[in-house]
Amino acid sequence: MNSEDMKELKELIEFLKENKIGEFDLERGDLKVRIKFAQEGGGTDLAGIARLLAAQAAGAPHAPTVLPEIYAGASPTTAVAPSAQPKAEADDEPSLHIVKSPIVGTFYESPSPGAPAFVKIGDEVENGQILCIIEAMKLMNEIECDAAGVIAKRFVQSGQPVEYGQALFAVRPR
Repeated sequence: MNSEDMKELKELIEFLKENKIGEFDLERGDLKVRIKFAQEGGGTDLAGIARLLAAQAAGAPHAPTVLPEIYAGASPTTAVAPSAQPKAEADDEPSLHIVKSPIVGTFYESPSPGAPAFVKIGDEVENGQILCIIEAMKLMNEIECDAAGVIAKRFVQSGQPVEYGQALFAVRPR
């Protein structure tokens, strides 16, 4: 990982702290980062992260590197929780499978402005089919369906920011 990537990681940590986001996962190639905030008084283990990233950059085995959780002093009571409204709607039909956002970013229903949406309510979807894109740190991440069925609900609008674990779609399994 180069110095620009390290700078980007530090900026991400600051962004998460400023917005009181409690937990964040990032996967880029063979690099996996999990950031989780704990109670007041914890310190950020940037030195440990730097050691792991330096080892990976120096040619450590190509297996995915999972970084330790980072404790950056956010109180769990102030961490941002996914919206309660989609959960309440999903509880109306307990048989629905909820597809949740695996990352923090901006939700897009189509591959480009003006293009048709990947899916709409009533569409049949297969396991692994692309449902939407979430832009995070200028990267477009395709979000795939993890259950086959019919799209019953969409909880967010195109261009809306989403949080880790926030409900995106409800799928009525076959």
